[in-house]
Amino acid sequence: MELIVRAVDVGSGNTKFVTHATATEIRCASFPSIAYASSGVTTSWEQEERRRTVCIPIGELFYEVGPDVALAADTFRARQLHDGYTESPEYMAFYRGALSMMKVGHIDLMVVGLPVSLLAKKKAALEKAMSGQHDLSAGKFVFVAKALAVAQPQGALVQFATENQRMATIGKEESLIIDPGARTFDWLVARGTRLVQKQSHSLNRGMSDVLRTLALEISKSSGVQFRNYDAIDLALRTGKPLMMFQKPYDLKRHLAIAENVAEQAVVGMLEWIEEPHRLQNIILVGGGAFLFRKAVKAAFPKHRIQEVKEPMFANVRGFQLAGQNYARSVLAAGRVAPEET
Repeated sequence: MELIVRAVDVGSGNTKFVTHATATEIRCASFPSIAYASSGVTTSWEQEERRRTVCIPIGELFYEVGPDVALAADTFRARQLHDGYTESPEYMAFYRGALSMMKVGHIDLMVVGLPVSLLAKKKAALEKAMSGQHDLSAGKFVFVAKALAVAQPQGALVQFATENQRMATIGKEESLIIDPGARTFDWLVARGTRLVQKQSHSLNRGMSDVLRTLALEISKSSGVQFRNYDAIDLALRTGKPLMMFQKPYDLKRHLAIAENVAEQAVVGMLEWIEEPHRLQNIILVGGGAFLFRKAVKAAFPKHRIQEVKEPMFANVRGFQLAGQNYARSVLAAGRVAPEET
């Protein structure tokens, strides 16, 4: 019987996960990494108020997570923007929320990701926490036999090579994968598909910094405290004006300061790249790719900057592909028992 492999990428901005996977098709979904805590499970709603969320028990609290979590939460909802994120109850709630939405009772191999700078420090603990039996409430459980944690941009490299039919040649090439996320700006230098540790790292300079900076500029300009980061993010991605007091607010006047934040992150990365002329692939992925594109291109003017389809899902798709390969070559061959974590 074929082993069941799934992947989850719990980011500070969004939780991405695989809902269906075959040899030829991978389907993904996501929800905001926002959790609404309560002392008891929300048992039912009126039909017209029904929302796409699940209530996950963690310790003494229940955490409501899912695509419609904004309907459950109050106006202030702190995001987990710190290095202890993977040990937080919110992280586990997002992970188990994704498990619930996968609608499978047993997973042989789960692949998850970590920022590059945290991989060595947190890999073993995260793999242990993500495996075993997980309570989804209401008598529902999912058992994960084995978990495998990898650097987040490694998933994007696998996805890029697969999408462009380059798996046969990528092993001989040196690549730089750049992944601007919500909290961290990650990059990874790889020879083939193997990480070059001394040139790979993360900075806490992601999209959350861009959005906070823009919110501050909007507040100073309008004279009103503005903290609707989601509205700023949507305006940036769609090119549509931000609405304030029923009138459009043009963000273009502040784009220079937003681009400056991206430039700071890229400059920090350049200090780690030893021989940029050796890079045969520079791949930009992640939910913040659209805003960091200009700064990356300026830093590497002689290179072609390559992207993937649906960059927000690049990491989790690559996790799934890498997990399927691992399951076929290692788990199925019996060299590592699934229950070993």
